[in-house]
Amino acid sequence: MLTKMEVEQRIIRLQHALRTKGIDGALLIYPIDVYYFSGTRQNATLWVPAEGNPRLLVRKSLSRAKEESLIEATGPFPASKEFPNLFGEEIRTIGITFDVLPVQQYNYYAKLLPGREFVDIAGINRELRSVKSAWELDRMRASGAALSAVFEQVPGFLKTGMREVDLAAEFEYRLRKAGGEGYVRMRAFNQELFQGLAVSATACHPGFFDGPVTGRGLSAASPHGASTEEIVTNAPVLVDYTGVFDGYIVDMTRMFVVGTLAPELEQAFATARAIQDYVAINLKPGVVCEELFFKAAEMADAAGLGQNFMGAPGENAKFVGHGVGLELDEFPVLAQGFKVPLQIGQTVAIEPKFVLPGLGVIGIENTFSVSEQGGEKITLLADDVVYL
Repeated sequence: MLTKMEVEQRIIRLQHALRTKGIDGALLIYPIDVYYFSGTRQNATLWVPAEGNPRLLVRKSLSRAKEESLIEATGPFPASKEFPNLFGEEIRTIGITFDVLPVQQYNYYAKLLPGREFVDIAGINRELRSVKSAWELDRMRASGAALSAVFEQVPGFLKTGMREVDLAAEFEYRLRKAGGEGYVRMRAFNQELFQGLAVSATACHPGFFDGPVTGRGLSAASPHGASTEEIVTNAPVLVDYTGVFDGYIVDMTRMFVVGTLAPELEQAFATARAIQDYVAINLKPGVVCEELFFKAAEMADAAGLGQNFMGAPGENAKFVGHGVGLELDEFPVLAQGFKVPLQIGQTVAIEPKFVLPGLGVIGIENTFSVSEQGGEKITLLADDVVYL
């Protein structure tokens, strides 16, 4: 369970960032942000002044929020006419996370608080949340161990003739039995995900999801993940799942095959592992994110696989790693244009993958934390292809 000291430290860091930017306070509305800074994910708004004590204003459920919240001033959301009284005249500039705030909500608060300037604190919030505390890293290690234990069971139920969706169902059943929460929260607009994917015959299908592998899915309305196509011998089977425990997400991919792999796929897998190992070794504070992406792309090019790196030719994703935590798409991103240095405690899923139309998809993914010694692997399971 989240501790009061943990929440207090998060509030202190946020208040320091607000004062540094000359912002009088933060109005947090997005549920997972409210949880991060309060300890409860009830329907609530959190007001954090740059100086002074925060207030949690709860719409529903107030009784549960009072049980869970670590904010001393937790109470009901006030009537509209009373809401402005919570903000003194000295409060002129208010930070809101524009990256996830609907226009309707913005207009609602702007009407309640006329004369105030609303500024974007999405970057402040995401950078603060990207650096995990020792408490958070322990949660993520536990998530990694639980997810790895489910992956270990795959050889016991993967068989030719079963459909991709059958494999997915078997995996998801065990993941849920292990206590997996299933909520794969994503901040990006127009992205959605049902826990993960288990794909083989349809692995090369392109799709909307901002990642290297999409799968065909079950319909045009759900065009991601497993399909009803059968798994056959000598075809790579990619199993890519998140593990969500105590709110914290880890991300992991392993490769399986009933039979053997084509030499081109074996070479691509060896390249993927080499890229992962290089990036992981260099997950150190001060290393610039985009430089790791450039090196990964260079290694793919050198292996003759540049056009297949991180997606089918012409459908390539433009990253090799993404931050994870309470959301699947946190900072940092190992991508071109992300010119910021890594920080100790950030957690990154490294996922070099190759899509070879006509042959299949191959790759690896593990979650690591940034440390002085390089990436600490959180998803502790052997990376080898599992031959059945």
